[in-house]
Amino acid sequence: MLISLLKIVIFFAVVVALTLGAIHLAENGQNLLLQYGGTEIVLTPVKAVIALLLLLVVAWLVVKLLGLLLAFFHFLAGDETAISRYFDRSRRKKGYDALGDAVLAIASGEGKLAQDKAARAAKYLPDRHITNLLSAQAAEVAGDDSRANQIYRRLLDDDRTRFVGIRGLMRQELNKGDTATALLLAQKAYAIKPRHKEIQNTLMELEMQEGDWKGARRMLREKQRQGEISKDVRIRRDAVLALQEASDVLAQGSSISAREAAISAAKASPDLIPAAVLAARSYLAQNDGRNAARLLEKTWSVNPHPDLAACYAEIAPNETPTERLSRFKRLIERNADNEESRLLKAELLLAAEDFPGARRALGDLAETHPTVRTLSIMAAVERGEGADDSVVRGWLARALTASRGPQWCCDKCQNVMSDWAPVCDNCHGFDTLTWREPVEKRSPHMPAATTGAEMLPLLVGAPKPAEGETAELVEDSDPKAAEADQKPKADKKQAEEAEVVEPDYLGKPGYVQPEPDYTPKAEEKPKASAAKDQQADHAAEKPAENSAEKPVNDAEKASGADAETPAAEAKQKPEEPREMVRPDIMPPDEADWNNSKQKR
Repeated sequence: MLISLLKIVIFFAVVVALTLGAIHLAENGQNLLLQYGGTEIVLTPVKAVIALLLLLVVAWLVVKLLGLLLAFFHFLAGDETAISRYFDRSRRKKGYDALGDAVLAIASGEGKLAQDKAARAAKYLPDRHITNLLSAQAAEVAGDDSRANQIYRRLLDDDRTRFVGIRGLMRQELNKGDTATALLLAQKAYAIKPRHKEIQNTLMELEMQEGDWKGARRMLREKQRQGEISKDVRIRRDAVLALQEASDVLAQGSSISAREAAISAAKASPDLIPAAVLAARSYLAQNDGRNAARLLEKTWSVNPHPDLAACYAEIAPNETPTERLSRFKRLIERNADNEESRLLKAELLLAAEDFPGARRALGDLAETHPTVRTLSIMAAVERGEGADDSVVRGWLARALTASRGPQWCCDKCQNVMSDWAPVCDNCHGFDTLTWREPVEKRSPHMPAATTGAEMLPLLVGAPKPAEGETAELVEDSDPKAAEADQKPKADKKQAEEAEVVEPDYLGKPGYVQPEPDYTPKAEEKPKASAAKDQQADHAAEKPAENSAEKPVNDAEKASGADAETPAAEAKQKPEEPREMVRPDIMPPDEADWNNSKQKR
């Protein structure tokens, strides 16, 4: 505040002094006289001021020219001057422009352009660590791994870029599949930056792939100490690593170390099923069935699994089905409402041949959650109770298209594995396998896939009806529906009779045997004549009934005579000679077909 006020006062003082000086010169009227070599120059006050300003400008120009000349000599000598700084600024500007273009080319995936721009940036910029890093990334984008490897090795010479060089070389080795070399590089990178999260995860994954479970467990503790993971997560993952370490130790023949590692893993994470199974079997190897049963029951109460039941059965392998059912009640009661417990109980009852009890234990699982295991149990129950084969085949056919039930599924990539493992085979995720039913991936716009269940009625067949069911179905059926069903049958029967009955014109006067194309079937003629004879005999015994049920010709209706007389006369009367008539000529009009038929 005071400095600003002082500047204002000085400014006004200068302005006042100049004003007073100009007024004094104007009032006195005195001129400025300059003499040089006999020459006098008289200047008025205004001209004197202008001449002074011009003199100052000339002096400034002379000084600048002298400085420029001196700088030129320094420039020629190689010293830093204003001229060199000017050219340096110009080169730096060109270098940064090329650097920016290279970064954009790398981001857009243009490897060749990125390499050209990176080379141009390295030409103009003195910062080699930046340009080398940019050149390495450009070479990776262009697919030139050898060039990138050379640049990464060049970065190892500088302390500022040594970590970047090691990380780049590590990534190249990972892409090649050389996990052993990548593990050594990851350890060096971790030594430089122990808090680098990516290096920690990569080092831990490589240690697990190489089977260094102790090193992976140390890394877990270090991540917890740095606050990267919580204590619960660290305990769970440490239990998984301890279990895998125990499996490897057991494979090498050291059962004592494996038992200790498995027991510690089971205690750290009771819901870890493989750890509980391995620990229980280690107890069984020491003939300690009590602790094995206690451990399995504790794990069953948290997460039931078929492997736990199988291991629980190994405690007493020679017991009878009834004894096993009694012993397993303690295990089932730990989590009785779970679906796995109900399935286990149903299977034990099946082994004991208690089929109604197995059906009760299974409940409605076959309808609410049909799986291969559930439907197979239902098929066994139906078979045990003596059901029809079609019923059993029906349950088994449904099992073909049903879900397989819970499996070891990866929560990260939904991969399904047959056995548990600490690392997923597909996405290499650590501790991502859970015992659950896999999720079926289907696009919302894609129609449901045909599973073949529509063909099951044709493959299985209908069950045989029980005695008495046929009569009940007939009585309970709708009369209209029955009449509709009988109508096609009657029509079909009439059509069959019409095919058998011989036409009326056969054997009449004037009939000529037609061409072969029109000849009736040889099989139908004797059948038709036999049918006529049977009808005639039957008409003689029951004329009234035949007249109502069987069609009668016009001559019989007109005469009203008994049906027996024409038939007897036709048999006794000799056959009259027939007049041969061509089939392509119409018979005479006086021919009486009905009378001739009656005469026959």
